[in-house]
Amino acid sequence: MGESERVPYRYTFRRADGRQRQFDVQLEHDSLAMVPVPRSSYPEWTRLSYRQCPNCPLQEDAHPRCPIAANLVDVAEFFSDALSYEGVEVTVEASGRTYAKKTSLQEAVGSLIGIFMVTSGCPVMNKLRPMVDTHLPFMTSAESTYRVISMYLLAQYFRQQQGLTPDWSLDGLLGVLEAAKQTNAAFCQRIQEVDLRDAILGALSVLNAQGEIASLSIETDDLRRWARIFAEHYGEPPK
Repeated sequence: MGESERVPYRYTFRRADGRQRQFDVQLEHDSLAMVPVPRSSYPEWTRLSYRQCPNCPLQEDAHPRCPIAANLVDVAEFFSDALSYEGVEVTVEASGRTYAKKTSLQEAVGSLIGIFMVTSGCPVMNKLRPMVDTHLPFMTSAESTYRVISMYLLAQYFRQQQGLTPDWSLDGLLGVLEAAKQTNAAFCQRIQEVDLRDAILGALSVLNAQGEIASLSIETDDLRRWARIFAEHYGEPPK
């Protein structure tokens, strides 16, 4: 597959001490799977059996390395001495658009790691992969909730088109988010065993918080605002 048929994302980080690093992520157009960058060697913490997530269905004979960990080595090494609250300037080039923000490392790195988590081939996180095609750096909690619900409902439409039973109640989405939360928490334990500072852990905590907020929004009355907005054009206002 040629590069013109890929989905590219470019993150450029400028740290306070003047160091700069560019990370180019290439995704296959038809699957949104990450195109891995080959390495001659991998650190011990990338082995699948190294603090393997309890809900991971992969077997080590077929998958000797955790797919997320294997792809994250360069990011982890560059930010190995970084603190989560360290300031950074980050520029994101994606789909003909450029996003720029001065923020904390945990937010900036979290935006990048979010791509790795869902495109590397983890069977649990794969269910969130369709969102990466409309990746939104630095999204708010409300944007996160809206995007994940929209993704899930579109998946149900396609299930219905295939003659399968759709889940319009969103009950299954809570299970998807809970599984992702478990994987994210277990991956944090893997990283804690490595000699890194807390920027990577902070980034993972940001991702976990977004998932928890989405779950909370589905389970509470936070959807009522959107119900009122949609009702104005698509139905009767809720009582």
